[in-house]
Amino acid sequence: MQKIDEITDWGIIPYAQAWEKQQQLFNETINRKTNKEKNLQRLILCQHPHVITLGKSGNENNLLLPEQLLKEKDVEYFHIDREGDITYHGPGQLVVYPIFDLDAFGIGLKTYIQKLEEVIIRLLGEYGIKSGRMSKATGVWLDIDHPRMARKICAIGVRSSRFVTMHGLALNVNTDLSYFSLINPCGFMEKGVTSMRQELNVGEVDMEIVKNKLIGMFHEVFAE
Repeated sequence: MQKIDEITDWGIIPYAQAWEKQQQLFNETINRKTNKEKNLQRLILCQHPHVITLGKSGNENNLLLPEQLLKEKDVEYFHIDREGDITYHGPGQLVVYPIFDLDAFGIGLKTYIQKLEEVIIRLLGEYGIKSGRMSKATGVWLDIDHPRMARKICAIGVRSSRFVTMHGLALNVNTDLSYFSLINPCGFMEKGVTSMRQELNVGEVDMEIVKNKLIGMFHEVFAE
């Protein structure tokens, strides 16, 4: 059974720097796979300063503020090469970038995304937060049976080539949710967003504990 070989925490890192480092690891993994060399399955954790990213199939109309005003708010803006629409990253949000060779795990892209969702669903369950999947809406949601109350707590967007992955998921832990008012999150105009802190009604959720639980859930889910 394939295991996750390397877990790295980049801490708080500018988005552009993380993107460049990811791309290097992604390309390295593809090259090693092409040459039939052994690869490491890498799991990267980090947080970003305020940034909005638009996926390759995203709609720019889902950005609700001119780019110049974003700069005045110290919010960066990037068009990137993942699937999905628009999302926000910022302090208090746990971002996870798996650089996995899916062939090593014996799974395809659809199952991979389902496993990412399952990691978060189980993690939130540890905190007593009931979550699930919503039809035709990638990510992890709360109150999925009540459309008017449904809200996203974790966004997922990936890129893959030769079944090697990059990008990943973003879990709102202690995120300042007011920044989501700058966009239609993931292209949804009628759905809300939430965070673990908001759902638990606490001052702050311990990020290090969340990280440790998440790593454990990755090991568990990807060993199944």
